[in-house]
Amino acid sequence: MKKQESQKSVNRRQFLESSAKNAASVAAGMVGISTAHVFASPNSQISIGVIGIRGQGQFLAKKLASFSDVHVKTICDIDENLLPAATQAIKEIQNKAPSVVTDFRKVFDDPSIDAVVIATPDHWHAYMTILACQSGKDVYVEKPVSHNIREGEAMVSAANHYQRIVQTGTQQRSGSHFQSAIEFIKSGKLGKVNLAKAWTVHKRKSIGTGRKIKVPSNVHYDLWLGPAPEKPLIPNQFHYHWRWFWDYGTGELGNWGVHLLDIARWGLGVDIPIRVSSTGGNYYFKDDQQTPDTQFVQYQYKDSAITWEHRLWTNHGIENRSAAVAFYGDLGTLIVDRGGWKVYDQKNAITSDFSEQPITHLRNFIDCVKTRSQPVADIETGHISSVLCHLGNIAYRTGQDILIDSSNQKCNIINCNQASLLLGRESRKGWELPEIS
Repeated sequence: MKKQESQKSVNRRQFLESSAKNAASVAAGMVGISTAHVFASPNSQISIGVIGIRGQGQFLAKKLASFSDVHVKTICDIDENLLPAATQAIKEIQNKAPSVVTDFRKVFDDPSIDAVVIATPDHWHAYMTILACQSGKDVYVEKPVSHNIREGEAMVSAANHYQRIVQTGTQQRSGSHFQSAIEFIKSGKLGKVNLAKAWTVHKRKSIGTGRKIKVPSNVHYDLWLGPAPEKPLIPNQFHYHWRWFWDYGTGELGNWGVHLLDIARWGLGVDIPIRVSSTGGNYYFKDDQQTPDTQFVQYQYKDSAITWEHRLWTNHGIENRSAAVAFYGDLGTLIVDRGGWKVYDQKNAITSDFSEQPITHLRNFIDCVKTRSQPVADIETGHISSVLCHLGNIAYRTGQDILIDSSNQKCNIINCNQASLLLGRESRKGWELPEIS
């Protein structure tokens, strides 16, 4: 299996590598280009910059600071209100306060920083990752890797071109029980497995109806917008809730779906589907959010299928699990979630308990920065899983079954011009993706 996975990685790299030939050049003097970081010793201490320190960003910063061979040198956020608490939390762990900046470009300009963590809204992931690669820095980028498919393709191209280590924040790949579940499926003990179902079902709160406000003096809102269209600040489209608006996020598919669809396609051994359809809507919440609170997606492959379901207004899950993946074989069914996995419809059913994931995933990233080995969730792996989320959203937004051709180094939709327009987008002037050269 390891040999097959290695061959597949090579094929994906050849298949997905696409340059950003049509992207505009980054503004002159913003970031110096260097690819000089090569670590001579596995005992080196890695200097880290963390961009985005709310929620997940602060969690990652604190866990990295707890590693004896990591120094969180700099933290960055456009909201100055968040910086004092984050600084103090990291100082208490590593006994030294990180420096603080509000402009991410200062992180890339610092030659002493070896790697960066990007825990920003989705619409920033591609721009920052490409610039980081050009600056000679390795990257841990949160999921989904991109705001749209064309951005993801450019990120893969940048990582390969500049020979950078890029780990995706799909930490379930590092969980030993997820790995053993996939090994069990591929062993043939479930028989022929042609169908996987992934889902998340839980209650979220309404975001209400927002009104534009004056930008606070300690919030660098224009820098938060970056590549996104210029719009006034509306609080319920800002911190955390940005993910429910198409200009910034990718909805629940990009939030929870990417984790579970990643496992589903891993177990089936598939990449980009040939047909995608989606239904759903905002059936429950009557507020400002644009992304659906209820969504069903079907991904068709040559010999198999994946289905996705989310409902954000109830706690009654599927198979008594709120977020999981089920693999259906003719000899049994395996269901896996973050708490473990279990096989059904077999005598002496096999089970596996919980395994730690986020710390192991970060440890894998740091080790790969040192050894230059490919991480368990490299940018190509993260990109393909993110593509599934984007295709599901495109099918939903257009109301069309979409047919996909991925034979010419890019993911193309061949039956719907409206859907093809959503494969990428035009960035705000001055924030076009950096040219890869």
